[in-house]
Amino acid sequence: MRGYEIIFATANNNKVLEIQHLLGSSVRLLTLKDVDLYENIPETGITLKENAALKAHYVVERKGLPCFADDTGLEVAALNGEPGVYSARYAGEPANDEKNIQLLLEKLQGMPVRSARFVTYICYIDANGVEHYFTGELVGTITLERVGDGGFGYDPIFKPYGSELTLAQMTLDEKNRISHRAIAFRQLVQFLNSNT
Repeated sequence: MRGYEIIFATANNNKVLEIQHLLGSSVRLLTLKDVDLYENIPETGITLKENAALKAHYVVERKGLPCFADDTGLEVAALNGEPGVYSARYAGEPANDEKNIQLLLEKLQGMPVRSARFVTYICYIDANGVEHYFTGELVGTITLERVGDGGFGYDPIFKPYGSELTLAQMTLDEKNRISHRAIAFRQLVQFLNSNT
């Protein structure tokens, strides 16, 4: 599989760093910038899975290379699954991690049950145009306040079950051992190893 090129349909450099760390040198990961695709890709699906597929198809149709896209959401039980598919823009446009965190903490104020889960869906479209899906989840709880300065998104307020640390307090290696995205991407990597 060495030298195999795949586009990762994202402009999020944090995600690129996480995933390239998992892939190592086995796959040459191309970002949207690498293939001169700068426009915002529509995310009009009503589920995370639909959004992942929409993004992957958008890139494949324009660039003709295998591509994968992911969509991740945070689902909070006490808020009936919010923010879910709207996680990145929970507090409105433009997307802002700090405002999203603040809104979520405000909505959970005084609530004793703070269980939540991160869910990631990946859609990989291979060289033959066939869709393949992979998913991962991480369960935990929402903290009362921000703790840690690493990671991104909701990492400072999410503490996985069995851990004394939030995701924002973990090293990249620690996070990659347990994270929803890492679980899903390990499935993708295993698939690529077996099929390319």
